[in-house]
Amino acid sequence: MSDIIKGKVYVLGDDIDTDQIIPASYLVYRVDDPEESKLYGKYALSGLPVDIKKDSPFVKEGEFTSDYTVVLAGKNFGCGSSREHAPLCLEKAGVKAVIAESYARIFYRNAIDGAFLVPYESAAKIFDKFSTGDEIELDGEKSTIKNLTTGEEFSLKSMGDAYEIVKAGGIFKYAKNKM
Repeated sequence: MSDIIKGKVYVLGDDIDTDQIIPASYLVYRVDDPEESKLYGKYALSGLPVDIKKDSPFVKEGEFTSDYTVVLAGKNFGCGSSREHAPLCLEKAGVKAVIAESYARIFYRNAIDGAFLVPYESAAKIFDKFSTGDEIELDGEKSTIKNLTTGEEFSLKSMGDAYEIVKAGGIFKYAKNKM
């Protein structure tokens, strides 16, 4: 995992729940089968309200991955049911990181433990400073995100030891390396 992530950002608001991230009707695919597991990417964020999806679909029709590398949201990202498929589907769609003001604890832990993506917390409300499609540069080492479209830069909270777990490839690989 690189400390620098560049790409397009997909902007959401507060209280994005796991049913919006991956609706329960799509939890039927095997995660250990490459052909079936890519369908999780296809349906990532497919439960968002129609007014969000119609303007900027997260995954284009007929595709399995998204043009967006980072998801930026407000408070309480990943709330709702405790499905580990939520960070998995975002990873399958090509997301490298989610930045939110705060997370539901289970989403945060699932993202880190499985090393699906990096769940950064913003130091302040910043999702309204970006537009979907803006080019960004996220620096994990410095804990910053820069909007390359506007030139503005913002601080992120340090992930502490959790960052090392994600970089190692998940909690089990991290623990194995520490033994």
